[in-house]
Amino acid sequence: MYDLDTRQRALILLRQGVTNREVAQQLDVPRGTVGWWRHEDRKRRGEPFERVHDCPRCAPRPFDRRAYAYLLGLYLGDGHIVSKARQHHLSIYCGDAWPGLVDEAEEAMRKVMATSSTGRRQKTGCVEVKSYTRHWTCLFPQHGPGRKHERPIVLEPWQQEIVDAYPWELIRGLIHSDGCRVTNWTTQLVGGQSKRYEYPRYFFTNKSEDILKICSDTLTAVGIEWKITRKFDDPFNISVAKRASVALMDIHIGPKY
Repeated sequence: MYDLDTRQRALILLRQGVTNREVAQQLDVPRGTVGWWRHEDRKRRGEPFERVHDCPRCAPRPFDRRAYAYLLGLYLGDGHIVSKARQHHLSIYCGDAWPGLVDEAEEAMRKVMATSSTGRRQKTGCVEVKSYTRHWTCLFPQHGPGRKHERPIVLEPWQQEIVDAYPWELIRGLIHSDGCRVTNWTTQLVGGQSKRYEYPRYFFTNKSEDILKICSDTLTAVGIEWKITRKFDDPFNISVAKRASVALMDIHIGPKY
């Protein structure tokens, strides 16, 4: 379907280290076709196969640390990594009510790991945003067997450096995953009459005490007042209700969208 000149141009770019995706975009050729041309070219030249990746921990290479801080928050809240013999991907689960969150999750994945393919799968009440590469376990060493709240979750020094540099991005990711901004209300007697008062409030909910601590430590670092609320005597929610703290959160976070 494609002339010899197009194929030769593709092979020149591929031999220069350009990724399949970039070649496909430049030449308006399906990625599968470009991948087949690369495979046939390698076989013809006897070149050993090495899967292309851009893992910043293995390369190493510069990467978008701001996007990583946000993606780390999403992963700690609603993220999951599948790492099996023939299946490797990162999944972030986003509610249908917030299409902007779906877009941001996919954009963050692409900024952090540009050569990995991404996709979306509609599920009941939510969208699963997926990115395919075994190297997500390099970037999220918190991955392991079992649920996050059933195993220790501790940031590595290089992750903490990124969080220290971009604390608000981590907080955004946490709130966008397992958090919310709500309007609370209460009643008070004023002049003998009951009056209703409304005020905004942020919550972050997670069963992992380690993840709650990561969130609370980061909130403290940016000057947010918070408190822990409990469920059955166990820490469960981080609440931000002080007016000044809510106003600061509104500047950097705001409601989901």
